[in-house]
Amino acid sequence: MAQYGIRVLPLNFYFGDKVYRDWVDITPSEAYELFLADTMSYKSSATSPEDCLEAYREISQLTSDILVITVSSKLSMLYESAQVARARAEAELPGVTIEVLDSRTATAAEGFVALAAAKAAEAGKSLPEVVGAAEAMRDKVGIIVLLDTVRYVYRSGRIPKVAAQAGSILNIRPIFTISEKVRFIGVARNREQGISRVLAKMKDKVGRRLVHIAVMHAYAQGEAERLKERILSEFNCAEIWLTEFSPLMGYACGTGTLGVAFYSEE
Repeated sequence: MAQYGIRVLPLNFYFGDKVYRDWVDITPSEAYELFLADTMSYKSSATSPEDCLEAYREISQLTSDILVITVSSKLSMLYESAQVARARAEAELPGVTIEVLDSRTATAAEGFVALAAAKAAEAGKSLPEVVGAAEAMRDKVGIIVLLDTVRYVYRSGRIPKVAAQAGSILNIRPIFTISEKVRFIGVARNREQGISRVLAKMKDKVGRRLVHIAVMHAYAQGEAERLKERILSEFNCAEIWLTEFSPLMGYACGTGTLGVAFYSEE
């Protein structure tokens, strides 16, 4: 991210009476340790328009063209906050053009959208061309996530709490994708079966084409590394990254979650 000058606006979460900024005040692993210590004291917090406006002020010192790429507007209030801040910035920052793009996805899939935009900007493209590069990536990037438990997913509002409790008792592990919103696409009885199904679904999409992949995990470093090695042996990888899920993802999904974000070359 630093290589391309990408500014990441941290998302916030509460633990007890303290607010933490993701990746600024605390690492994901440290946040998950808090989560495991007391899940009921762990709550998400929306980024405010004021936070966005302050970021615009800082970035406007470096450039007059700003592209904001947000997590899906169906999953977070960040897109709305960024738009409110953009309206306020029109009077405060004359001469600065701000575009806000809904990535329609999340996690490292959103990261691939941001990287496509950053690479276009580094190549000297105009702001409309940079937006176009981001939109093109948005249309082809995919994400598949395997939960280790269904116990916490009710917090996202996608399923009732009683269903999450029942699923936890039955040891069901949901598999979902994100296309604007969370879409459940399958279940598994154990992690090994779940990983095989995730990889099968990815193969259906990319085949033997050259593919860019990010392996993601929530407090499951060892399992993520093993998944990475399996992917390297089964796919034609142009690049592969290993990263942690944001603690905000862990809030709804719980620890042990694994996922892959990917896109293939044409």
